[in-house]
Amino acid sequence: MLAKRLIVCLDVKDGRVVKGVNFVGLRDAGDPVECAVRYDREQADELVFLDITASHENRDTTVELARRCALELSIPFTIGGGVRSVEDFERLLRAGADKVAINSAAVKNPQLIRDCAARFGKQAVVLAVDARKQPDSSYHVYVKGGREDTGMDALKWIKSGVELGAGEILLTSMDRDGTGEGFDLELTRKAAALVAVPVIASGGVGRLEHLAEGLKAGAAAVLAAGIFHFGQHTVREAKEFLRSQSFNIRPVEMTALA
Repeated sequence: MLAKRLIVCLDVKDGRVVKGVNFVGLRDAGDPVECAVRYDREQADELVFLDITASHENRDTTVELARRCALELSIPFTIGGGVRSVEDFERLLRAGADKVAINSAAVKNPQLIRDCAARFGKQAVVLAVDARKQPDSSYHVYVKGGREDTGMDALKWIKSGVELGAGEILLTSMDRDGTGEGFDLELTRKAAALVAVPVIASGGVGRLEHLAEGLKAGAAAVLAAGIFHFGQHTVREAKEFLRSQSFNIRPVEMTALA
C-alpha cells in the first residue's frame, strides 16, 4: 500500500509566504525559503509553493524561488502560479522543481496538459483546481487566484484533466480555505472516486482530526498551511497523530531532528 502524504503549502505573494481566508485577508507568514527549510527539517513529505497572484497579474512564476529551494531542500516540491506554456513548465523543472502545478492556463488551453505530460511525464503535471460550491450543490472551477468563475463543472474538469495527462490533482475548496472548519469532504470524496490518479485535499484544516478526515474521504495526500505556519502544530505532531489513527504515513526520524 502506498504511503499517504502530508504536504505543507506555502502561498507566496510579493516574495513572502502569506495565508488568508477564502483567498483574501492575507497575513504574512515569513520568507518562503526559510519556511521551506524548516518544513524540510521537520520532514514534511512534500511542499507546494503557489504564487497566488501570478495569473491575475499576468506575470511569470519566479524561477529564482525554485532555484533557491532546490539548493536547500531534500524533500520533493511542487511550484505553480502563472505557468502559461510548455517553456514556463520546463524552466521550473530545470530550476529544480519536482512537479509543476497548472491552473488558469490549463483551463484556457487544455492542450497544455497533454503537451506537458507528453514532454515531461504525467508524474510532473499537477492540475490545480480551485472549486467553489454553487447554490445547486454543483462545484465551479475558479481561476486567476479565485477571482474568476469559469462556470465549468469542477468534477467534469478534473476527469477531463486526468484524461489529458494530469498525474495528480491538487483540489482546493475555496469555501473552506483558511476557515479551519475542515476539508469539503463531499468534494474530496467525489473527486477521489472519479479518477485513478492521486487527489490532494486542500482547504480548511484547523485541527489534526481534519487531516484524518481527508484521508478517510479518499485523498492520497492532505495539504495544510496555517496550522503549521502559525505554530498551532508541528509536522511531527501531525504525522504522529495520523499514525496513531492507523494511516500509513512515513514517520519522522528523530536523528534528522537532532
